Amino acid sequence: MERSSLHWHNLSPEDTLSEIDSDIDGLSDSEVLKRQEKYGFNELLDRKKTPLIIVFFRQFLSPLIYVLLAAGAVSLASQFFTDEKHYIDAFVVFGVIILNALIGTLQESQAERAMEALLELAAPKANVKRDGNIQTIPAREIVPGDIVLFEAGDKVPADIRLIESANLRVDESVLTGESLPVEKQLSAVPEDAILAERVNMLFMSTIITNGRATGLAVMTGMNTEIGKIATGLSEVEQEKTPLQKNIKKLSKYLVWVFVGVSALLVVVGLIQGLGLFELFLLAVAAAVASIPEGLPAVVTVVLAIGMRSMARRNSIIRRLVAVETLGSATVICSDKTGTLTLNQMTVRKLFTDGKEIEITGEGYAPEGQFLEGQSRIDPANDEQLLHLLRAGALCNDASLTDTKGTPDIFGDPTEGALVVAAAKAGLDKEDLEVKYPREDELPFASEKQYMVTLHYMATLHSREDIKTAYIKGSVEKIIDYCTSILKNNQVTEMTAADRSQISEAALAMGKDALRVIAVAYRDFPRKDDKLTDDDIQSELTFIGLMGMADPPREEAKKAIELCKQAGIEVKMITGDNKITAESVARQINLSPGRAVTGSEIQKMTDGELTTQIEEISIFARIEPLHKLRIINALKANGEIVAMTGDGVNDAPALKAADIGVSMGITGTDVAKEASDMVLADDNFASVVSAVDEGRAIFNRLRNVLFYTLNTNLSELVALILALVFVGQSPLLAVQILWVNLVTDTAGDIPLGMEPKIGDELSQPPRHPSVGLIYPGLFIRIAVMAIIIGLGTFLIFQWAEPRMSIDEARTLAFCAIVAFEWLMAFSARSDEHTIFKLGILRNKALVFSIGLAVLLQIAVVYVPFLQIAFKTYPLTLRDWIIVVAAAGGLFIIEEIRKALFPSLYRTGKYNPVKTTR
Repeated sequence: MERSSLHWHNLSPEDTLSEIDSDIDGLSDSEVLKRQEKYGFNELLDRKKTPLIIVFFRQFLSPLIYVLLAAGAVSLASQFFTDEKHYIDAFVVFGVIILNALIGTLQESQAERAMEALLELAAPKANVKRDGNIQTIPAREIVPGDIVLFEAGDKVPADIRLIESANLRVDESVLTGESLPVEKQLSAVPEDAILAERVNMLFMSTIITNGRATGLAVMTGMNTEIGKIATGLSEVEQEKTPLQKNIKKLSKYLVWVFVGVSALLVVVGLIQGLGLFELFLLAVAAAVASIPEGLPAVVTVVLAIGMRSMARRNSIIRRLVAVETLGSATVICSDKTGTLTLNQMTVRKLFTDGKEIEITGEGYAPEGQFLEGQSRIDPANDEQLLHLLRAGALCNDASLTDTKGTPDIFGDPTEGALVVAAAKAGLDKEDLEVKYPREDELPFASEKQYMVTLHYMATLHSREDIKTAYIKGSVEKIIDYCTSILKNNQVTEMTAADRSQISEAALAMGKDALRVIAVAYRDFPRKDDKLTDDDIQSELTFIGLMGMADPPREEAKKAIELCKQAGIEVKMITGDNKITAESVARQINLSPGRAVTGSEIQKMTDGELTTQIEEISIFARIEPLHKLRIINALKANGEIVAMTGDGVNDAPALKAADIGVSMGITGTDVAKEASDMVLADDNFASVVSAVDEGRAIFNRLRNVLFYTLNTNLSELVALILALVFVGQSPLLAVQILWVNLVTDTAGDIPLGMEPKIGDELSQPPRHPSVGLIYPGLFIRIAVMAIIIGLGTFLIFQWAEPRMSIDEARTLAFCAIVAFEWLMAFSARSDEHTIFKLGILRNKALVFSIGLAVLLQIAVVYVPFLQIAFKTYPLTLRDWIIVVAAAGGLFIIEEIRKALFPSLYRTGKYNPVKTTR
């Protein structure tokens, strides 16, 4: 029977495994390869890529290109009505059009390739069991027959037949439109069941909202239900950002400005008695060359290059808007565990039966000793100690694994630490689960701050009907639910003195920067119904405390210091207790401030929180909804907030933040999709690196904008001055087009690849209302364009009476090109000299300008190019004039940077206030 015609929901789990020729330990690697060849990759068909030839011809769909084509056509047609050889002009115009199209095609394909690379980095992962080992693989590598493991927050990567599940609920709204999560079960359903009634199936792109499960991949790729209706996964959004929209608006505005100036050229030319045809070509060339029509494409390419650079530093941008916002961030709200710390938890201390026990050993290797005081003890001789360790291992979803001969854990690091601690006492988690099988569970939820599992304990109690619920979680929560306590492994009533002793022990562990969890249990002589929260929120028996260490990241300390320099405040948000949070804060040199708990926030009104939040630096025992209130309070004070998160319930806070940052390793698929940026290494330092890179990208875009507009404006200034005062154009139409093609292309993309200066984090955050163009930049563009245009005009005015018109124009032609070559190097920074930046540091710019120089020399000296561009071979004296003029301006600007670096800083970071 064909796989696609089978009704998987109508088969039992055993029959499904048999039908698809798999087993509970998963497929072998060789079988996976066979099935990949047979079924292909597990992916929906990509949206059709536009063929390169279409991208090329799309470059001609522009009103300005239409005008240029018309100009070329008129030049060609004029051959039949005049004696002048305008066909050369026509061929040059057509050549420039084709070259522009080739460059545009290259830029678009470069941006597309960069985006594809980012999509690959952000691709979803899945946990599968192969050859009996749990592996994390790209979801696209799943094949029919794979055993797939799920937990809350995962996105389902294929169509799955459930084999095992516990409290499983799934959001299937993407497929069925049903807003409420669906509760799942294992038993077969009727063959004719509709999609929404196939409760033993998981479907691609749906989200696990609660519980855990193991399932069998039965359909992949386009054969899945979601594939049949051609609905794709929600990947990186390629929306237009405010920056790109503003650039497009600016370009449209400049079109009218430059068209107006070109019209003025025609009027002045007619007054000066220039020929109509010559004026027509000149005006068209000036308009096409000066209008920065390619600026939006250049901005997109620069953004894409920057994002690729950020990805290399472990910051994967999911939404382009994050690049803009990063430079404006004033507050970073960071999780503690795994972000500010290493998330390599190791149980250091236990407290049970009134005793404090120390455990030695590092990392996930199940080797270590148990010490009471200075004396070594044998856990096998202490029943209550074994009870505590057994409870920690059973109330647990992590497992010990082996990665290339190195002990590792699969699952949450905190839970992994408990499994390792039990293994050090000779308790193997897999053996325990065979002896005491899990019947039910209540998964951990941050708002409840505990996890519960229910086990058959017949082999321990010699009774068939006995079941025990083990619970682990926050000390405060668990103590509240306890009415009794284990002493010498015997149950006794919990007294006020017991509670005080437990609290003091937890406090002492917290002061040692240990993360503390409490462990308790409740026996159920008969328990036939499902486990509920009400079952375990009373009558618990306290077993003990487990304290584990999670050392701070060394790089986090440096990152905190960089944030202080950058004017960015860092606030720690954690589910741990206040004492532990304060201890870690001291170790990483977090800025001093108040520490508050979630319960304290609960008692505050929104207004009170907004008023007090500036003086708070640590938030402890925080629940996800508290994060949302914290963000709203900060935003109410005008802060630009970056927020980290990894859980399902963090999604609202990540969406509400100006920059939502999810964890690439521990983060759920839900959190990643709600975020603007994913940290590939879950490291706080990567957040700071992203801010650093975001600021650098914005600076590069400003440099590109300065260079492009300065180049275009200077040409127009030179043309108008020469027509008014000399009565001749200093440049021919084909020369203007050449200037535009060579200089703009030689500078804009290489400037977008400028290496970071290194002082980005010493600059203040940019106010979000401050865009790419600010008053200081506008003034700099105007000043430099006027000087370059004036310089080109003066050279032409001097040359025109002393030499032939072709030689004078060639001199002006080379002069304006030389001005702009050197201006490309000056555009690298508005404050730092080229010596501070490094003359050869931007290798792309050096190579590009070097190539432009060679091409310009060819235009001046190669005979057939001389004919095409009407140039005249310059003498050494001519080149001295060109180099002296361009070099003089460059030197003056570099001296200005050295003496007055902040001359053009007005409005660079904060909006300029106006008074009435």
